[in-house]
Amino acid sequence: MTLAQVRRKTERIREFSAVPFLLVALVSVAGAVFRAAPQAVTGGPINAGDVAWMLTATGLVLLMTPGLSFFYGGMVRTKNVVSTMLQSFVAMGVISMLWILVGFSLAFGDSFHGLIGNPLTYFMFTRVGASTHPDLAPTIPLILFALFQLKFAIITPALITGSFAERVRFSSYLLFMCLFSVFVYSPLAHWTWHPDGFLHKLGVLDFAGGTVVHMSAGFAALAGAMTLGRRRTHQAREAHTPANIPFVILGTGMLWFGWFGFNAGSALSASGQAAMAFATTNTASAAAALAWIFFDRMRGQKPSALGACVGAVVGLVAITPAAGYVSIGESMFIGTCASVVSNLMVHWKNASTLDDTLDVFPCHGVGGMVGMLMTGLFAKDVGLTSGHGWTFLVHCGALVFVAAFSFCGSWMLYKLTNVIIPLRVSDEQEDIGLDLSQHGEVMQETVLVSLDAAPLAKTA
Repeated sequence: MTLAQVRRKTERIREFSAVPFLLVALVSVAGAVFRAAPQAVTGGPINAGDVAWMLTATGLVLLMTPGLSFFYGGMVRTKNVVSTMLQSFVAMGVISMLWILVGFSLAFGDSFHGLIGNPLTYFMFTRVGASTHPDLAPTIPLILFALFQLKFAIITPALITGSFAERVRFSSYLLFMCLFSVFVYSPLAHWTWHPDGFLHKLGVLDFAGGTVVHMSAGFAALAGAMTLGRRRTHQAREAHTPANIPFVILGTGMLWFGWFGFNAGSALSASGQAAMAFATTNTASAAAALAWIFFDRMRGQKPSALGACVGAVVGLVAITPAAGYVSIGESMFIGTCASVVSNLMVHWKNASTLDDTLDVFPCHGVGGMVGMLMTGLFAKDVGLTSGHGWTFLVHCGALVFVAAFSFCGSWMLYKLTNVIIPLRVSDEQEDIGLDLSQHGEVMQETVLVSLDAAPLAKTA
């Protein structure tokens, strides 16, 4: 099939109708006419130092999503760089709107038996003001807490995209992202981080999102890779050549930098715990990066820039749930252990028929599980090494439960999405690349010259 025929076929499909714009317009109009109620529950005085730090941390966490776009974008083929980067970037728009509308309420609204928040508690950010909240934000404005948590909600679905890169339809991804945020991420956040969440009450410790963010994204990625199936190039056993390793290095640097806000910011104060989380975050990532390339070298491979970057991210993932609860030395052990385990999982995945394009499950899913178990093992005063077995046992049980919920819930959402909008692009669109077939754009103009054709009409 020629490029012109693919263009005509794509135009007939018309992946986007007027519905998405009308939804955005409807929410915008609702924002203009809705009169938000003042904050009903207030706490003590605001701490200016905490506010300054949390504003900084919130910005740092937001930076991680563009960093992720470079990290993922550099690892795919040249014809899919723009689409892969956009899948991360667009989450900042979609989830920001959804979080204000209902997401924050579901995650942190008045608890319904520890299972989910009341969607009306903070609908359209009503009762989210500049005063403190005694439970959620004791020393900072509630609006700042809500925005800090928003950045976590943004990056979680963006992490998933690496598993089905190079073959997912853009419009179906947008739909899945909304469904995942409402039905998987928000309940997990409520269970784990809300004071009345049932996992929180059981004693599950997740300082900054090892369970809520990385395990949920990792198992959703596994479900996505299985649901969408293998790429044509993967079936043909063609070598995968990353488009731009410097992009990967840049993205890793942005992620590492932003992760200080991710972890240290989760102390919700400018405190000693924040400083310790900052230190453990850096140490775990450093140890994991070195462990990855030296482990590769021991197995007879060359130490690669890509391996160092992936290892660093795995260390960041693994220390996330434990960052504020463990010592510097323990964080070094956590980073090294997670790096080796994830490295072995990547090799296992490569030997299988599973097509997780950018190894999201071996790195984020497995790294999150290692971090969760290590938290139960080393957590100060309550971990197994402190003579308390309950926390470790609870973490083992919660790991199984969260893994099952994230995988099964995401699998059902993929199936639902596929009924509404087909998840996978056509073979012709996949061969041409998602940059052209989904967005009518390319990373380099030379690609257009080589194809000897103008870009496809922007129908996605």
